[in-house]
Amino acid sequence: MALAVQVCGGLIVIAALLQAAIASIGQLETALHRRRIHQQKLLAFIAQTETLIKRSQIDRQRTELSWSGKRKFRIVRRRVENIAADICSFYLEPHDGGALPPFLPGQFLTFELNIPNHPVPVVRCYSLSDSPTVPERYRITIRRMSPPPNAGSEIPAGLSSNFFHSNLKEGDVVDVRAPNGGFYLDTQSNRSVVLIAGGVGITPLLSIFKWLGHTRSSRETWLFYAIRNSRDIALLDEIREIVENNSQFHLVIIYSEPTDQCVEGRDYHFAGFPSLDVLRRYLKTSNYEFYICGPPRMMESIMKQLTDWGVPDAEIHFEAFGPASVKMVTKLDQASDTDGMYLKVDFTRSRKSCVWTRAAGTLLELAEANGVRINSGCRVGNCGTCITTLKTGKVTYLARPANKPLHGSALVCIAHPDGDVALDA
Repeated sequence: MALAVQVCGGLIVIAALLQAAIASIGQLETALHRRRIHQQKLLAFIAQTETLIKRSQIDRQRTELSWSGKRKFRIVRRRVENIAADICSFYLEPHDGGALPPFLPGQFLTFELNIPNHPVPVVRCYSLSDSPTVPERYRITIRRMSPPPNAGSEIPAGLSSNFFHSNLKEGDVVDVRAPNGGFYLDTQSNRSVVLIAGGVGITPLLSIFKWLGHTRSSRETWLFYAIRNSRDIALLDEIREIVENNSQFHLVIIYSEPTDQCVEGRDYHFAGFPSLDVLRRYLKTSNYEFYICGPPRMMESIMKQLTDWGVPDAEIHFEAFGPASVKMVTKLDQASDTDGMYLKVDFTRSRKSCVWTRAAGTLLELAEANGVRINSGCRVGNCGTCITTLKTGKVTYLARPANKPLHGSALVCIAHPDGDVALDA
């Protein structure tokens, strides 16, 4: 009996010890769990702090390393991206060997080209097509623009694109202005992103796509890439590399004219054109930031459909794809309605007084139609070449300028008069 009591007592002691041990293990696990949470929070804080420091450094470099006016750049490499579509990339390094300022993904470079047999330098803007994470050089990707079929001499071939393709070789030097432009990714946002590219409009969107990939962004990102068929596609290897290495990145290729050799599911995902129906096949919600670059008709259609879907205007960003895409955009500045109005425009230095109606187009087009010379370049409000002193009156812009001029000046290539105006031209 005594032995049984002793055994029972021993079991009670062992049970108590086990309970104490279990309690201690539980407390230890709780402490370790709290420690892990603390470490995770600490690591997240450190990562966030490092990100803020890096952003601050990049912002400072963007200011300190930028330049005013022109800077000499040497073409260090030409790479043909698509022979059939005549698309070529040009890699540029500063001729002076100095450091380059970072640019925002989506921005462009402005070139001043001395083209033979052309009386004045030709100013053109081309989007940076690589990630801003490449610090030692810039890259642009240009498609040689040919006249449309059966256009005759009414619509000429692209002056600057043909000059790049036919005249500029590795080792040649070009004049370049610093990166600029108001079409760029909000790099501080955590919102999901939809990129919609048409043809060579892929270039600024590829810069955005690659930056998101190279910085290991956690933002869900969709790229809808619309081209005619495989003969027109470019830079697909770079796009697919990003998709393969980032699970939250998605690519949808749209062919408008697939050939017999194009295989659906292998070469492309959808036959047709970018539309809201296509987007809604893949997107469960409209809660994205949308960035669009492509031919005017495509952009006009997509922007209207996104608006009808309930996407706020502030979430729809677009890049002008030539003068035609500027004219199709609803005015972004608050202005009086000038439909049906006859307004007086004085070109004071030329001593000419003209009547403007909406049919006359922009103030630059009105000036040219009346023999008033105003230097211009991109004609989409990006390069700033056409900036003109506004002596009296106000203007309204057809598209958001890359950099809105100071009070008393106007970018006449994208401006309509808002009442009678006088220009120093």
